Amino acid sequence: MIVAVILTLAALSLARGVMTPVAFAVFVIALVWPLQRRLQRRLPQLLAVLITAAAALLAIAIGCWLIVWGFGRIAQWVIDNSSRLQRLYQHAADLLEARGLYAAELVAQQYNVAWILGVVRGLGASLQGIITFAVVTFIFVILGLLELEPLARRLAQFGDGRLGAAAIDAATEIAGRLQTYMLVRFAMSVLTGLGFWAFAAGYGLDLSREWGVIAFVLNFIPFIGSFIATLLPTVFAAVQYEAFSSAIWVFLGLNLIQFVVGSYIEPRVAGAAVSISPFMVLLAVFFWALLWGIAGAFIGVPILIAVTCVCARNPATRVIAVALSSDRHNTD
Repeated sequence: MIVAVILTLAALSLARGVMTPVAFAVFVIALVWPLQRRLQRRLPQLLAVLITAAAALLAIAIGCWLIVWGFGRIAQWVIDNSSRLQRLYQHAADLLEARGLYAAELVAQQYNVAWILGVVRGLGASLQGIITFAVVTFIFVILGLLELEPLARRLAQFGDGRLGAAAIDAATEIAGRLQTYMLVRFAMSVLTGLGFWAFAAGYGLDLSREWGVIAFVLNFIPFIGSFIATLLPTVFAAVQYEAFSSAIWVFLGLNLIQFVVGSYIEPRVAGAAVSISPFMVLLAVFFWALLWGIAGAFIGVPILIAVTCVCARNPATRVIAVALSSDRHNTD
């Protein structure tokens, strides 16, 4: 069993170019299937599928555009305040040189033209990979939506029908929980973004809207996204106010918002439908990020929810569901 699990995970890692868009497409299909079903009552199946897939692609594109807009505004601020950054760098270099550390020489050795060209090439390759991933996922979503009803009919005819009915029932339950998870995650991301915007504006931090938008989008990636959304304005506060104490206050304030939303509000809104152990959520995010990168970090928790749901339906594996769930989850 252990060897089989290790080999399966190794195969998933090696086949990430194929399996990642497939897993992401299955997740998207689970989310948009209610829309597809409503449209199909009034429109031909192919047209309903295309509209549903286009709506999913539009939602993803909006999220990507918000991230690009937020970081673009930050980059523009950095360009506009280059003289301040140069002054801070010179001050830090003078302090280091007074202690025998020559920062200018170290920077010149490490960050030269070749390094800049490498960064540009890396960004170009990443952008090309994202576009390829989106196209492949979009194709899988269309094909999957077209295949849902024929697959359900084939499963209903499998054996005596009971196994197929159980599979359909499990898939329906998983889809419902994933929809609940994304609705809760969307609502909590909105609260987090508004909280970041209000705190940044109240504290006088520049680009308060941008920090709120970035926090809203990154909050869809548990732990990793939240950490990045907190760390960036913390560093920015140190640069803007030229004081380490400002960075501390911003860091504490933003973490307080994250704690209230994530540890107090979200568990009460989500209920038992997506009640997963926080330790297992953290493990799933980092584990699937290790296997599949950023897409794995995003899809890790939905995979964990699906595994928990499947294990809870089988008496032999129900103990696994209990171990994966938090105290609020009822596996009976």
